[in-house]
Amino acid sequence: MSCIRFNTPAQRQAMRDHAPVMLTPEEAAALHHAPAVTESKIARLRLLATHTNPKIRESVASSYHAPEDLFETLAHDPEVSVRACLARNEAVPCDILRSLADDESETVRGWLAVNFFVPADVMERLAEDPDDTVRSLVRWKSDLAVAG
Repeated sequence: MSCIRFNTPAQRQAMRDHAPVMLTPEEAAALHHAPAVTESKIARLRLLATHTNPKIRESVASSYHAPEDLFETLAHDPEVSVRACLARNEAVPCDILRSLADDESETVRGWLAVNFFVPADVMERLAEDPDDTVRSLVRWKSDLAVAG
């Protein structure tokens, strides 16, 4: 038996007629408040940042609520994937992003190049990066800024 389902035109119209009203992003955000950042949440982030599984540390590096000292620690994580998550996180302070411009991994520097919160002086350094991909990402982001 096939798992492909074929709906009749009448069934498709009925689904369209009963489809939920789409909310704007602002309306959806108003309905789904983010939980407050509490001391216990920060304590959990600190604990998770030391986890042996790099995927867990990546989630901390992607957090908008981690304290600055935790971002600083994760900037020196041995896993490229953790540092890459940090490089693309818009909440990471500029000085930590600056330090990632010298990262040994072109993946980290590439994610840094597409982060719109990276300071201009870092973008200038990345424009001269030894890696072709990093330089092309800098050009791509620059072209987006000019077109927008």
